[in-house]
Amino acid sequence: MLIVIMIAATILTVAWLILLGRVIPDDWVSAAYAKIFNNRAAISKLRLKDKHTAERLTGFNGAALFVMKFIIGGSSAKKIRQLERDISLLQKGNLKGINIFVMPGYVLQREIEAIGKGGIHKSILSKCFELYGRKHSLNKTRQLLAQMLSYPMIGVALTFMLGAILIGTENTSAGMAIIGIGTVLVLVLVYAIYDELNDILRKRRKAISRQFPNVVSKLALLVTSGMIMDRAWKETAFSQEADLYKEMRKTSKELDNLVSPEVAYGNFINRCNTKESAKLASAIMQNLSKGNAEIGKLLKDMAREAWLERRHTAKRDAEKANSKLMIPTMMLFLAILVILMVPIAMNFSGI
Repeated sequence: MLIVIMIAATILTVAWLILLGRVIPDDWVSAAYAKIFNNRAAISKLRLKDKHTAERLTGFNGAALFVMKFIIGGSSAKKIRQLERDISLLQKGNLKGINIFVMPGYVLQREIEAIGKGGIHKSILSKCFELYGRKHSLNKTRQLLAQMLSYPMIGVALTFMLGAILIGTENTSAGMAIIGIGTVLVLVLVYAIYDELNDILRKRRKAISRQFPNVVSKLALLVTSGMIMDRAWKETAFSQEADLYKEMRKTSKELDNLVSPEVAYGNFINRCNTKESAKLASAIMQNLSKGNAEIGKLLKDMAREAWLERRHTAKRDAEKANSKLMIPTMMLFLAILVILMVPIAMNFSGI
C-alpha cells in the first residue's frame, strides 16, 4: 500500500513538473492578461466601496467621524496603489505576480484539444462571455480552467506524500485519513471554483431582473415625453451604476460608434441573458421605424407587467424566507423546552 501511494504521488508530481517545464510565452501572456483584469476589477470594487463609505460618512465631524471610520472601515487607497503597481509590473513584463501553480493547467488546455475545446471549456466560456464580455472571456476561461486542472494534480500529490509519511511511521489510520480527507477537500476546491462562477452568474441575472422595472419605467417616461429612443436609452443608462445600466451603457457606446441597432441590441441580449432584457431589446428593434407613440405605449405596458412580476417575486422570496426560518425557530423552541424541562425532571428525580 505504501509503495502504491508513493508511486502515485511521484507520478503526479513529475507530471506537474513536466507540464510546468512546457509552459511557453503565450501561456504567461494569457495568465498576465487574466491577472491584470482581476486586479482592475478589484480596483473598481474598492473604489465603489470607498464611494459608498464616503456617502455614509457625510454629515459626521470630529470625534464622531473618527469613530464611524473605525466602525465602517477606512480608505482602500493603499490596496488600490498596490494593485496598480502590480498591473504596471505585469504590463512591463515582470511576471513575478503570476501564480506559478496554475501554469501547468494552461499547458494541458493548449496541448490536449479535448480539454482546451471540450464541453467544460465551452460551458465556462459562455458564462465568462456573459459576465466579462467578449474581450476578456477567453483569458478568464483559460485562467479558471487552468486552476481546475492544475490544483488537483499538485494538491492530491501533496496529500498522498503526507499520507505516505504518516503510514511510513506506522500511523496507518491517520495516513489513510489524511489521504481520503485531503483528496476530497481538493476535489471540493475544484468544484467550488466552478460553482462560484455559476453563483456569480445567478446573482447577476437576479440583480438585472430586479433592476428591470425601474429601467423600463424610466424609458417609458422619457419616450412618452417626446425624447427619441436612442437618447432615452442613453439617459437611462447613465442614471445609475448597477449591472443592467452598465450593459445599457455598452450598447449606447456601440450605437455611438455606428454599430447597427440590430447588432448592438443583440449583443445586449447576449450579455444580459435574461428574459426581461431580451423582451425589451426585441421590442425596441421591432419598433424602431414606428415612432415614439407605439413604442411608448409598449414600454408602459411592459413596465406595468414588470412591476407586477416584481411584486410576485417579492412574495415568493418572502415565502421562501419564512420556510427557511422554520428550522432555526424549531431548534430554538426545542432548546427552550429542554431548558424548562431539565430542572423539572431533576426536581422530580430528587423527590
